[in-house]
Amino acid sequence: MNKKLPIHLLMVGAAVLAGLWGAEFAWPATAVEKASMAQKPSPIAMRLSQDEAIALFLRQNFDLLITKFGIDHAKGQQITARLFPNPVLSVSTLSAYTQGCNANKCGAVFPQIQQLFEMAGKRGYRMESAGFGARSAEASFEDAIRQLTFTVKDAYYRVQLAQRRLALAEENRDRFSRILEVNTIRFKKGYIAEVDLIRIRLQVVDFQSQIIQAIQDGNQARADLRVLLGLSPSVEVLLTTELDYHLVEPDIVALRRLALDTRPDIRMKRLTQSQRMADLRLAKAYRIPDITAGAGISLQGPQGPDNQQQVGLSLGVPLPLFNRNQGGIAQAEVSIQVAETDLQKAVVQVENDVEIAYRNLLESRRLVETYRGGVLEDARLTLTIVEKAYERGGATIIDLLDAARTSRTIQQNYIETLFNYQRNLFLLENAVGREISS
Repeated sequence: MNKKLPIHLLMVGAAVLAGLWGAEFAWPATAVEKASMAQKPSPIAMRLSQDEAIALFLRQNFDLLITKFGIDHAKGQQITARLFPNPVLSVSTLSAYTQGCNANKCGAVFPQIQQLFEMAGKRGYRMESAGFGARSAEASFEDAIRQLTFTVKDAYYRVQLAQRRLALAEENRDRFSRILEVNTIRFKKGYIAEVDLIRIRLQVVDFQSQIIQAIQDGNQARADLRVLLGLSPSVEVLLTTELDYHLVEPDIVALRRLALDTRPDIRMKRLTQSQRMADLRLAKAYRIPDITAGAGISLQGPQGPDNQQQVGLSLGVPLPLFNRNQGGIAQAEVSIQVAETDLQKAVVQVENDVEIAYRNLLESRRLVETYRGGVLEDARLTLTIVEKAYERGGATIIDLLDAARTSRTIQQNYIETLFNYQRNLFLLENAVGREISS
């Protein structure tokens, strides 16, 4: 029997939906509002794949630029280490004021130049230590790239995770919105109880809250990504690399060896240890005193006070009777022990990082493959079957809500598991210090 619905029922259904979404009636915009909207600048859209985001990060990340200045600072120390001590110019005067003498007649001026000569190879040891320091700064910069690259990848896929959550919540919201629309009419006709309509309405509100939460998570993840990439809030970031499953089977033995051989923080610890050994050699060299040599000429007045135009030579050598740099040597020896212990700690940390990241990757991969083995399709199919049965009266609203809740939980868990798998892969790459190909 085809009967047109009364206009008042349609108006009631529209009002219910409007109240559900919290929508407001949109009145025509005034001239001032139109001018304001016209003056508002449109956001700049930037499409970025994962590789493009990392390339932009390497060019514009502020923390990376700050770390890079450390290399220039270390190179400045290298320049200082290879410089020779400056010569010292000194001028002495001698005047007599007796028996008609004055500074012009009987005075003398003795200019002298002195030069310090470092002994026992101090300059070479200092240059060696500064060289290790510069290489250590470069390794520190590479390690900053390693750690921040993981942060960029993590932020990139947190955006994609929020997008997948949003798409799932919108799909469920739209499905139950249609169910609510139909059942609102059925309730008006007395075909269903009011409590069933309320349950559907509450379920739609729950999906709407999930949408809002996903939007907020996505906004925060985009903000974090823009900060890492050095972009202003006016740039709308559109990500093109999807959160998807790619099978990876890494060789754990090769990864352990690769991590210890090439990870920049391990290399930095080894260079620091070599620098401390050079500092010890420099400290021991300070036991040998440096020599100060000087030469000068005495320029005298016409009446003395002594022989005119005398040439003088000087040689100064400290006598190492008390200070033979005992404290500096002791400090340098302790610094070597600290560096060795720090290196051992870093090696143990890297080995455990690789091991735990590898095990977590295997577990998350096993869980992803379990979901992809048919669980997702079963959850979707079950909801579709129960929904059709409910429309024919073969299932209750409780059955429908339970099927919807199960389907939503399974799909959300799959998205979370897929993200965790991708994140564990990045953690393994971060622990190794190299990308792992599939």
